[in-house]
Amino acid sequence: MVAFYYSSSVSAQKPDTLTVSKWHHYLENDFYIMKDDFIFLPIYSVDKGWMHLEARYNYEDMNTFSAWFGYNFSGGNKFQYTITPMLGGIVGHTNGMAPGLKLDFQLYGFEFSSQSEYVVDVLDKENNFFYNWTDFTYSPLDWLWFGLSLQRTRLYKTDLEFQYGLVGGGGYKWFGLSGYLYNLGLDDPYLILSMSFTFPEQ
Repeated sequence: MVAFYYSSSVSAQKPDTLTVSKWHHYLENDFYIMKDDFIFLPIYSVDKGWMHLEARYNYEDMNTFSAWFGYNFSGGNKFQYTITPMLGGIVGHTNGMAPGLKLDFQLYGFEFSSQSEYVVDVLDKENNFFYNWTDFTYSPLDWLWFGLSLQRTRLYKTDLEFQYGLVGGGGYKWFGLSGYLYNLGLDDPYLILSMSFTFPEQ
């Protein structure tokens, strides 16, 4: 989610105007490690108040770039939430556009995060595809998290409609590292290592 990310957490932003709020920069590098393949998937996002901007490569398809614009609805105290509807343009091996949605809910160390999109291929409607990456994690400590993950992607195809697995990770200040293990016990397991960098606010 998708994610991936990780720090798994996305901090809820206080209501603010676009003018006075600060820039929040986030870089994520995901490494898909499979039996016969290796895929590098970078994601870069910027948030300023309600505005969300994002760029992805190799996410929707190999050798494919996507750019996104979204609107952040966020708030809460003990229960924190961020809801971000988005719209993206896609060019490369797949060409089209996609509506998307990011969700993040946090309460007492538990977090539900999900990112979804529906790709509309302008050249071949048979390539239309629904993507989803969902994590449900628990953080007993600020720097540690673990939980369950579900993913639907076209990067790695199996007999399963959704790939399911485990996630665990940790972080320190601006750096986070997570590992995902999908389809454990089946013939086609794969691993994702995810490194994230949260830059100082500007």
